[in-house]
Amino acid sequence: MAKNNKLSHRVPAPVEYMDTTAPTQRSWKSPKMIALAIVVVGLIALFLTNKSLLVAGMVNGKPIFRWELTKVLTSRFGQQTLEQIISERLIADAASKEGVTVTQEEINGKVGEITAGLGANTNLDELLSMQGMSRSEFESQVRLQLLIRNLLGRDINITEADIDNYIATSGALLASTETAKLREEAKQAIFDSKVGEKLQVWFEELRSNASISRFL
Repeated sequence: MAKNNKLSHRVPAPVEYMDTTAPTQRSWKSPKMIALAIVVVGLIALFLTNKSLLVAGMVNGKPIFRWELTKVLTSRFGQQTLEQIISERLIADAASKEGVTVTQEEINGKVGEITAGLGANTNLDELLSMQGMSRSEFESQVRLQLLIRNLLGRDINITEADIDNYIATSGALLASTETAKLREEAKQAIFDSKVGEKLQVWFEELRSNASISRFL
């Protein structure tokens, strides 16, 4: 009797489930990608609205970068400018420690004196512009001079005899013709001279007692 061969059916192996709805690549809508896009757009907007932060100029379509300008300026004028800033900081610190201040009224008064001395046909702002200085920078220099005068002039005493002697010996240097104004001008000239005599010694002592570091 022939043996009845039954066909054996192999059960196929289970297929691993795969979610066909899952993206195969990272979505651009992810929080990180959105944040990156915002940063990029922000940088582009910053560059377009503040080109001078990165580019100082253009020559035939080629940029002159801000760092190039800074490098040249530092090389040519850096040391001189640094020393000037150091001097200004030393004077300002000394005035602060002594409680010496300068009011805006004092600055305005001094600027008025300087303007009056220039003559009617000279414009102060135009003169400053020719020298590459702004009005605010000029007023800062005036403030510094007044700080020095207020600091060093506190113990200066000028007598009437001093004024008489100055008028007798240096009256030709004075511009006033009225007696009261002439004496006031002489007094101011004596005061400025005495401050100048004290300035160099005082400032050298100020520098020697200060902690100053230079990295240029």
